[in-house]
Amino acid sequence: MLTRKQHELLLFINSRLGAGGVSPSFEEMKEALNLKSKSGIHRLISGLEERGFIRRLPHRARALEVVKLPEDTSVAGRKPLDRSRFSPTLVRADFKTTQPSTAVANTNEAVEIPLYGKIAAGTPIEAMRSDETVNVPPDMLGTGDHYALHVAGDSMIEAGIMDGDTVLIQKCNTAENGAIVVALVDSNEVTLKRLRKRGDSIALEPANKTYETRIFGPDRVQVQGKLVGLMRRY
Repeated sequence: MLTRKQHELLLFINSRLGAGGVSPSFEEMKEALNLKSKSGIHRLISGLEERGFIRRLPHRARALEVVKLPEDTSVAGRKPLDRSRFSPTLVRADFKTTQPSTAVANTNEAVEIPLYGKIAAGTPIEAMRSDETVNVPPDMLGTGDHYALHVAGDSMIEAGIMDGDTVLIQKCNTAENGAIVVALVDSNEVTLKRLRKRGDSIALEPANKTYETRIFGPDRVQVQGKLVGLMRRY
């Protein structure tokens, strides 16, 4: 069962796709639902995606596809939504499951991904999620979901990662030996380091000779993503 806000957002997205073939921006969704920040939209989108009502199209800016709509377009225990807020032709009467949407944005448009905050590339700190997003050229991203982090520290400078850079991270829970990863250590600290697997141990290796490699048991380190790109302002 969807919450009222999830239901409302789903109808709004479907309306915009039907009207113009392109899903609304996060800012437009925020305004349509009268939310104070885009972080609430991120949570609603994730909830709809987990429940199978929408899916994200990779390598596309603002590209969402409505997979299905609820059979009952009202929310249980609450009054039906006023569809006129969005569109008088929002849903066909016989609508149960949509065909794949033709929503295709210009492949040259930037892709909006969430900015989770600042990560220390020296002493590990907890990565803090924020309400911000960053726009990224689509050819800088791979398949799957991505997020961005600001780098603080100089422990990865020999890999070309400087203090103040914005790194682009592909979400994953495993990575090949030698990949630069976002690693969660002991469930409370996050760091950006090169992953080295040494037998039953995991080494988190800096790219700066003034820092030491840290070695952990496999149960102490969780991979939360791997580096796929970097953005820098001069």
